[in-house]
Amino acid sequence: MYGSLERVLAGYERQEAGDDAFEVIVAVDRADPEPETVERLLEGRSYRTARVMGRTPGLSANRNAGWRAAGSPLVLFTDNDTIPTPDLVSQHLACHRRHPGEGVAVLGHVRWAPELRSTVFMRWLDEGIQFDYPNIEGEEAGWGRFYGANVSVKRALLQRVGDFEEERLPYGYEDLDWARRANDEGLSVLYNRDAVVDHLRPMTLEFWQRRARRVAVSELQFIRMHPDVPPFFHRLFTRAVELPRATGRGRHLAPVVPRWIPWLGPKVWMSLDRYFKQQIAPHFLAAWDEAVAEGPASGPVQPDLSERGASGPGVDSLGERSSAGSLPGGPK
Repeated sequence: MYGSLERVLAGYERQEAGDDAFEVIVAVDRADPEPETVERLLEGRSYRTARVMGRTPGLSANRNAGWRAAGSPLVLFTDNDTIPTPDLVSQHLACHRRHPGEGVAVLGHVRWAPELRSTVFMRWLDEGIQFDYPNIEGEEAGWGRFYGANVSVKRALLQRVGDFEEERLPYGYEDLDWARRANDEGLSVLYNRDAVVDHLRPMTLEFWQRRARRVAVSELQFIRMHPDVPPFFHRLFTRAVELPRATGRGRHLAPVVPRWIPWLGPKVWMSLDRYFKQQIAPHFLAAWDEAVAEGPASGPVQPDLSERGASGPGVDSLGERSSAGSLPGGPK
């Protein structure tokens, strides 16, 4: 259960920026069954470490505990299953040196760990479902791509905007809610493709069918808080179920037919796209309808232990001479 966190911590021992350039703060989730294991994993590291615990279970509380414990002027948020490449810290620091404005955040890249077998489903997730990197044109990513798995921000902006929402969005959409509020304060999210972490967690259709229920409740809560923002997934999955039923043949051809193959490639991948959306849509829409029927009094979505992993989310903070990092508990 804690193996991925150990790999992540080992990755920070190989940072080109040097051990004195950062601190790692691991934010342990309040519901973590073995917080003492995290303490043992931190012992003997070549860099400075600290362990904190969120006030309540969930990503938001963990991120808040992490960034508030960080003493550096820059804070890098990452996860306990995203292994840093050797120049992760130096890439974030260099980008902030080029863009010193308080409102600038730096979005790094999240890719599947090379050791994983990247399935067709995992490749499909990369195209706007789990992350939306392919649709970023140029450097400006927009506040809607403030991904807590690999993003750094000035501590001064965190202090001005305030905490992640612990009560209404404890797990899911907490990063987008913070970014939406920060956008009103002048947030600019810049994409650095060279600031890379390797995501050490395979994904399956079955897992996402379960996750869709949590995503639905979080998205509904989010748009109740920000009614000016369209519900992305609700629109996506509503459109999917209105289309003719996909047969699923495309998923068998996609491993050997790239999207760029003339005529056949786009046809196969369009079929695959419809199939996966239609497989997930009923789970999302059912949870959405249930949450609407229950009303706001039903409360926020509760953290899912199967998604959170070993240690809860937190913050990385980066500075010219020190950075604190806390390692959130699960993929976004």
